[in-house]
Amino acid sequence: MIVTTKQLFQQAYGKYAIGAYNINNLEQTVGLFRGNLGKVKANDEPADPARSAPFIIQISRGARGYSDKRFLEAMIRTAEQVFPEAIFAVHLDHGTEEVCYDCIDSGFYSSVMIDASHEPLTKNIEITRRVVDKAHAKGIVVEAELGQLGGVEEDVVGSVCLTKPEEAAEFIEKSGCDSLAAAIGTSHGAYKFSGKQGLHFDVLEQIQKAVPKNFPLVMHGSSSVPKEYVDRINRAGGKLKDASGVDENQYLPAAKLGVCKINIDTDGRLVWCAVHRESFRDDPANFDLRPPGKIFMAEYAKFITHKNGKLGSAGQLEMVRKALKS
Repeated sequence: MIVTTKQLFQQAYGKYAIGAYNINNLEQTVGLFRGNLGKVKANDEPADPARSAPFIIQISRGARGYSDKRFLEAMIRTAEQVFPEAIFAVHLDHGTEEVCYDCIDSGFYSSVMIDASHEPLTKNIEITRRVVDKAHAKGIVVEAELGQLGGVEEDVVGSVCLTKPEEAAEFIEKSGCDSLAAAIGTSHGAYKFSGKQGLHFDVLEQIQKAVPKNFPLVMHGSSSVPKEYVDRINRAGGKLKDASGVDENQYLPAAKLGVCKINIDTDGRLVWCAVHRESFRDDPANFDLRPPGKIFMAEYAKFITHKNGKLGSAGQLEMVRKALKS
């Protein structure tokens, strides 16, 4: 069942965070749905209530252009039929104003993100307000961004600029956005932190106090870049040196401070890379794409259930279902 992010955030606020996972192909889509229902194997039936979680499917501009946006939409519609127990939102990640309008008009997305964070505050507000007005007219909710993350994600290149709490309050009031992606020290890609650097919880706490009560905040660039997968990739011929990410144990403390949505993209790519590099190394005679695809779907599902445990969303699906029916 497709719902809005706003509906999910109303249940999660202050208790846990919703995992927002980017997808690009069939194998990621299947693994994502299985994982959020606690089905780590293809024949796992029924869903495991203790591991089932609501979730957000994120589609980036890069994913929309990878083949054709209609392929992704069709796969998600099919997954909704194959996994009818699932409750999720479909969200545009890092949209321009033009792409946001295309997604709003499509009738498929339940949530869009307008990223005008590279613009001055006043211009960011103006652009976001236009998108909000058009989205709200069709019952679609809007995420916006204030401040900038470092690193690179597809064509998004950022230099670190932490969100100012006083600007966050003004931005929300004037733009009308439904959630705010705040820059609190995370960055895009596999190279986030050095040494013991981590999230700026002091900034996050100030932002929570400055914005309206129970207003949902979002953390971008929140992959943990697990050493397990980095090591597996490097042992199989990769060259990912000194890659590091967000400590998973910081997810729940952030959720307690109003972070309702945590974006995880890079980690999914690392799982894909590890599985396929090992497949090419261990079975060089194989030329069938399906064996490594099957391994990846199962491993990605297992990875998703693990992430949901860290986010606190595991076991929350039935509570969300009951709340939506009431």
